[in-house]
Amino acid sequence: MRDLDFLAVAGRIKERFGEGAVAADDKRLIICPEKLDAIALFLHDDPAFALDYLNSVTAIDHKTHFAVVYHLSSLALGHRLTFKVDLDDRTKPSLPSVTPVWRGADLQEREIYDLFGIEFPGHPNLKRLFLWEGFPGYPLRKDWVSRDA
Repeated sequence: MRDLDFLAVAGRIKERFGEGAVAADDKRLIICPEKLDAIALFLHDDPAFALDYLNSVTAIDHKTHFAVVYHLSSLALGHRLTFKVDLDDRTKPSLPSVTPVWRGADLQEREIYDLFGIEFPGHPNLKRLFLWEGFPGYPLRKDWVSRDA
């Protein structure tokens, strides 16, 4: 599999969704959170990309913000793309679900919700996956403090 060029992908996204939809350099592609659902559908459906497989989605807590990272592949065209979405709201982080585009996001978004507290509006069944309802907090956040300590 070959990696898609971030600048070329960003150029196509900007043509379709405008300048503020994406930022890129030769090392990363950053998608605007408000445009994620539309851009995800575009990356999936556009014949030049045909990114039909979600390898993984995960989150990172950078203390000042969260990043949600998506790894996509095109099984037909033999290329892949990684992009991230930054979330500055640490009190109620939220990002549109990509489950309608890639069904494989279902459990992965639930895991991110369970461990980081990032909500995914539009998810068909967003509830805790590993921890019980009522668990105090989100243990993969850097500001989480265990009550057992």
